[in-house]
Formats: sequence, structure tokens, C-alpha cells
Amino acid sequence: MANNYLVIGGTTGIGKALADRLTDEGHHVFVASRSAEDRVDSGGRLTVKNIDATDPDADWSFLPENLDGVAYCAGSINLKPFHRLKTSDFEDDFKVNLIGAVHTLQAALPALKKSDRASVVLFSTVAVRRGMGFHTSVASAKGAVEGLVHSLSAEWAPKVRVNGVALSLTDTPMAERLLSTDSKKEAGNERHPLKRFGQPRDVAEAAFFLLSDKADWITGQILGVDGGMSTVQNI
Repeated sequence: MANNYLVIGGTTGIGKALADRLTDEGHHVFVASRSAEDRVDSGGRLTVKNIDATDPDADWSFLPENLDGVAYCAGSINLKPFHRLKTSDFEDDFKVNLIGAVHTLQAALPALKKSDRASVVLFSTVAVRRGMGFHTSVASAKGAVEGLVHSLSAEWAPKVRVNGVALSLTDTPMAERLLSTDSKKEAGNERHPLKRFGQPRDVAEAAFFLLSDKADWITGQILGVDGGMSTVQNI
């Protein structure tokens, strides 16, 4: 049975891997990205719209009447020493990571309520659970996202499930400067107990599972997809 899914930030990285996975399974995917051009692809199963989810006046009229799931994959990596961070840095990270998700879910809620299997997946970072230097701005924003997951999972149960995925360093365009040389890649591998940094497919598979009926008894959870970084100590 083909379902309808909305993926924010679905033209690159984890969002694209998830959108591809969903369309490969025969589902209809509606992608919103501020860097995309409007188009229809994958035999009509993929609709891409140029939408900035952080814009309170964004036009969501392209959404179908019924939505079975939403994945908000937009995010930021803003790593600076605390003393160099400006108020605008915190505001920008909250806008992209939290406010964009809020706008998206408020726009999608009427369609989600019409599904009998609706699921939402938001994205966090391992740095919320495990203190990491230079992560104060993004970890604060993602901490707010985790709060949103827990609150909405209570408010929307039993009609809509809401979960989060907390990832570690993953090879996406957003993390390009952190993996720009062989030495940086090797260091990224060594930091993780499983001795490799993440790939988009690693995170997309977890999100795909949480969106699916196979996860229909899971809500209000933050799933760590981080190579063991949050719970396993390298010795």
C-alpha cells in the first residue's frame, strides 16, 4: 500500500537518502527544500517544492489531503567556542532546527490527523546527551527539538507517533568541512566505538523504520544512531 510522506530537506544527504528509500518502496514523497527547484520525479512518486520551512508565510498548499508521515531533516552544524558565539548564532540554529520543524508540523497536522498510521521523525545530535566542546549553540537547539518530540508524542497520542533520531558525525554536505581531508576522516572514524563515521543510509534506515508500521508501538523516543558515541566509551 502506497503512503504519503513529507520530507523536509530531502534533496541532499540524509533527507535524500530517506526520500529515495521511500520512493523505492513505492510510496509518494513530497519534498520541501529551500535549495530545490519545483519538479516531479521518480515516475510521479516524488514531488519537490522550493519551500523554506522557517518562513512563517510559506505556501504549503502542495501537501496532499492525507499524510502518513513527516521527517524534518533540515539542520545546522555551527561549531564555535562559546565566547565567539553571538546571539544571532543561537537564533539562527533555533530557527533552522526548531522553528522550521514547528512550522512544518503545524502545516502538516490536518493531513496527519486523516491518516490511521501517522508518524513524525525529527533529528537531534549526540551532543545533546554527551557534552562536546564547541557544540553549545547547535546542542541547545537540538535539545529543544528533543523536548518537542517528548511533548508532541504525549499530546498527539494515540493518533500520531513522534520520535527523534540523534546522530553523530555523518558524511553529508553539511558536514563537508569536518571530513574534507583524509586525516579528518580518519580522526572521525577513530572517535566512534564502531570505528567509522556515519553515512546517510545509516540514519535514513532508522528514520524509515520509525516512519513505518513496524514501529507502531514506539513513540516519544530518541533513537541514537551514532556509532556508539553516546553510550560506549573508547578505552
